[in-house]
Amino acid sequence: MSELQETPLLSTHLEGDEAPDFEAPKHGFLPIETNWFDRLFISVVIWVAMSLFWFRFIEPLGPSIWLSNAVALGLAVWIIKKG
Repeated sequence: MSELQETPLLSTHLEGDEAPDFEAPKHGFLPIETNWFDRLFISVVIWVAMSLFWFRFIEPLGPSIWLSNAVALGLAVWIIKKG
């Protein structure tokens, strides 16, 4: 078997202006690293849970499910943009 040769990273050889500028990942308020699709999935799960809660406890008191959908949509936009 051949042994693997260890080579240093390219960025350790570069100096000053030659070194690539790496951006730090942006962190939102969610405690996990996510992309936009993950945040969309989280928003859909919250929408379903909110709808079920609304049907069970709030709608018998009078308010329509459309109010819950509007709140869920606003929350989804906020999670996708800032999460």
